[in-house]
Amino acid sequence: MMTMNDPHASPLGEGAARLAAERMLRRAAMAWFCVAAIGQAAFVWMILAHYGRKTLAGDLAAWNDKPIIKGYVAGDAMGNLQFAVHVLLAVVVTLGGLMQLVPAIRARAPALHRWTGRVFFVTAFVMALGGLWLTWGRPTYLSLTSAVLVSLNGVLVLALSVQAWRMATARRFDAHRRWALRAYLAVNGVWFLRVALMVWAPLTRGWGMDRKLSGPADIALQLCAYVLPLLVLEAYLRAQASANPNAKRAVAGLLIGLTVLTGLGALGAVLILWGPYML
Repeated sequence: MMTMNDPHASPLGEGAARLAAERMLRRAAMAWFCVAAIGQAAFVWMILAHYGRKTLAGDLAAWNDKPIIKGYVAGDAMGNLQFAVHVLLAVVVTLGGLMQLVPAIRARAPALHRWTGRVFFVTAFVMALGGLWLTWGRPTYLSLTSAVLVSLNGVLVLALSVQAWRMATARRFDAHRRWALRAYLAVNGVWFLRVALMVWAPLTRGWGMDRKLSGPADIALQLCAYVLPLLVLEAYLRAQASANPNAKRAVAGLLIGLTVLTGLGALGAVLILWGPYML
C-alpha cells in the first residue's frame, strides 16, 4: 500500500488530499467567523440598546446602570463626551470590520469594501487614541497592570492599522489583506477579553482572578485577548500558503476547537455580562 510519503504515491491522490485539506481549513475558518460574527452582533446590540438609547434620551447618568470602571461623571464634560464617542464608535468599528471580512462584498462591491475599510481604519485609529486618553487622562482603569495591558492593545491597533493602510495605498493587496486581518483582531481585543473571561471564570471558578484584573489569570487573559488571536492568524496564514495537507488539517482542528470556545464565551457574555442590558 502506498502512503502519502511514498515516492511512488499518485500525484492525483496527493492533489485530492491537498484540496480536501484546503476545504477543511476554509470551512473551519468560516465556522469561526460565523460564530464570532454572532457574538459581535450581540455586543453591538447591547451597546445600542443600553448606551445608545440612554445617550439619545439625554440620560447620561444611566450609563452607570451597567457596572463599568468609569462612565458618567458629573461635571466631567470632556470625559463624558470622550466616553460616549468611544463606546458608540465601537458599533461602527465592529460592523465595519465584519463587512471587511465578507468575501462577497470584496468581490461584488469593491467600492463599498474600500469605503468601509477607510471608515474602519479611521474609526479604529480614533478609538485607540481615545482609549489611551480615557485610560491615562481620565484615568479609567482598575489597576496599573490592567492599564498597561489595555494600552499595549491600543498601541498595537495603531501600528497595525497604519501598516494595513500603507499596504492598501501601495496597492500591495495580498500584504494589505494580512495586515488588515491583524488589525481587525487587535481592534477586537476588548471583545476577545470578555469572551475569554466568560470561558475561564466558569471553568476554573475564577482561579487567579480578582476584582482589579491584576491576578495571574487576569494578566494572562488580557495578554491572550490580543496576542493569541494574532498567533492563531499567523498559523492560519502559513497553513493556507503551505502545500502540506497535514499543516492545513492541524490548523483547521485548532480553529474548530477555538470556534467552540468562542461560542461558549460569547454565550456566557450574553447571559452574564450583556443580556440584562439588551432589552
